[in-house]
Amino acid sequence: MTRLALVMIVRDEARCLARCLASARPHVDRMIVLDTGSSDGTIGIARAAGAEVHDFAWCDDFAAARNAALDYSDADWNLVLDADEWLEAGVEALSPEAFPPHARRTPAFIGCVRIANRQDANKGGGRRAYIPRLLPRGVRYEGRIHEQPVSALPLVQLPLVVGHDGYEAAQQARKKGRNAALLRAEIAAQPDDAYLRYQLGREYLVDDRAAEAAECLVAAYHAVQPDAAYRHGIVLYALRALRGAGRFDEALALADAEQSRWPHSPDFYYAVAELYLDWAGLNPEIARDQLLPVVEMAWLKCLQIGERPDLAGSVEGLGSIRPAESLAHLYRSLGLIEEADQYDRIAADLRAAKA
Repeated sequence: MTRLALVMIVRDEARCLARCLASARPHVDRMIVLDTGSSDGTIGIARAAGAEVHDFAWCDDFAAARNAALDYSDADWNLVLDADEWLEAGVEALSPEAFPPHARRTPAFIGCVRIANRQDANKGGGRRAYIPRLLPRGVRYEGRIHEQPVSALPLVQLPLVVGHDGYEAAQQARKKGRNAALLRAEIAAQPDDAYLRYQLGREYLVDDRAAEAAECLVAAYHAVQPDAAYRHGIVLYALRALRGAGRFDEALALADAEQSRWPHSPDFYYAVAELYLDWAGLNPEIARDQLLPVVEMAWLKCLQIGERPDLAGSVEGLGSIRPAESLAHLYRSLGLIEEADQYDRIAADLRAAKA
């Protein structure tokens, strides 16, 4: 009986598959790759890395493919990765002590890993996300796209960090239109699903379609449950989309309504600062006395809170370097040179500490 298996679905992933498999191979007992129709060197790369390869006829349904791949596994635990991901840190979380065979302990949870996206946050990546990827035997997926495991087991955050470069421009171009089409089909079948509308809104933002993104994200915001894990992300993306669509009154009202929910989110306050800064540019007569003080307060709040990597949808740097740099720029634009120099030094110290 296998303790831990890597289970993947792939198609034309010759660019990155070897990296993924090499990162996982020392920590798993089997590597199972389900190919959905590759025409490049994907299959050969997988076999050369020691993975077993199976074929699957693609049917525009990610859950169906995930479940077909899982059906090949006899493992007590299944690690689910995409080809454009790799194990980056915290691999001790995959040890036999952390994930023993079922014979030694009945699983009582599904493990969530932190996805570290590599891309400019302004284009939809760069955000941290916690996603369920360590599944006990028997758990399966549902959802044509942005599929989720179906289980009553609690979700537990693990220290495992998974790198991801699928938000890079070249990789987004490969998927352009595909995800949005699948999401629209799912929404037609489940019109009240907040998560699907959230994901479609994100797709539109990546394509710089702010007006359509705003429609989706506002609908998601009104439908999402107060305690949903992805509510934080909906709020952040909705603020950005409304700002990009020029719907400032709605964005300002949303920021006011959500402020009490996110006292410990630097990402929320950074979004507020960007919103009020844009609003100030459109209202110069009240900018210095009424709007820029809100911008200043929000960036100072980001620094007060600090980094929050545990928050789903958070962006590295919004609790440290970026607000310090922004404050320095703001103060210099206002002629406050001493204050600007102070925050330039703070930003430099934060960069040095990170290095």
